[in-house]
Amino acid sequence: MPASSWKGYISFGLVSIPVRLSPAARTERVSFNQLHKVCHTRLKQPLFCPHCDRMVERSEVEKGYEYDKDQYVMFSEEELKKAEPESARAMEILEFVKLAEIDPLYFDASYYAAPEPEGEKAYHLLLEAMQKSGHAAIAKVTMHGRENIAIIRATKNGLTLHTMFYSNEIRPAAEFGSTDKTEVREQERTLAMQLIESLAAPFQPDKYRDTYQESLLTMITAKTKGLDVAVAPRVARAPVIDLMEALKKSLREKPQPVAEKKPLLRTVPKPGESNKKSRKAG
Repeated sequence: MPASSWKGYISFGLVSIPVRLSPAARTERVSFNQLHKVCHTRLKQPLFCPHCDRMVERSEVEKGYEYDKDQYVMFSEEELKKAEPESARAMEILEFVKLAEIDPLYFDASYYAAPEPEGEKAYHLLLEAMQKSGHAAIAKVTMHGRENIAIIRATKNGLTLHTMFYSNEIRPAAEFGSTDKTEVREQERTLAMQLIESLAAPFQPDKYRDTYQESLLTMITAKTKGLDVAVAPRVARAPVIDLMEALKKSLREKPQPVAEKKPLLRTVPKPGESNKKSRKAG
């Protein structure tokens, strides 16, 4: 069973459903450590107090809010617990909405909501009712030191929950693509629609992968084996001058899936090898 990020209740009218939330996704990325350029030793970031001029243990750390320059009001864990709202233990469904009405710009993190054994019947009742109505639920949930507005969706496998940004957290676009409507000719519009139709396909997330991460892993593997990676040249791009001609050419040469380019590896001496060989030759 995956680790739970939150445990509590979904409140549906007078019905309380005990659930647990677990992350539905996580970012996969290659992580690099910071090393000392001189000796290649991994650098550390210890807790250091410049006033006491000494290292600080974790047990000596407390939380403080800076209300003025270098002026803090202190809080203990017990005090912070007292400030938690009811949504820290139970999320009440505030209303039901149509999912299509929510701009994906508001979505933040995703979680699977699974029922505790004693709440399975009520959980499946809510799940089935939401599936048949086509509605999603809006609720509030407090976790990780923040009260989140959340959207609960009914899927074929169960309920999923997505924390959302508040409206004041959405940044207004300084520039937006539709502010200045340049005149578009009907023929250009028709060709653009044809190009979209030619590229239309069912969404299959398994088709996509992070090629940058793959390239990094290839380079890491190559370096550990004393190999160098010859990177394929990038395609040169330039702004479109003749829009009509670009659309027509795009339709004639419908883009094909990019063929996977195998990195070219060539053997290079590992650090220190070239010096050894030169000494042997001498």
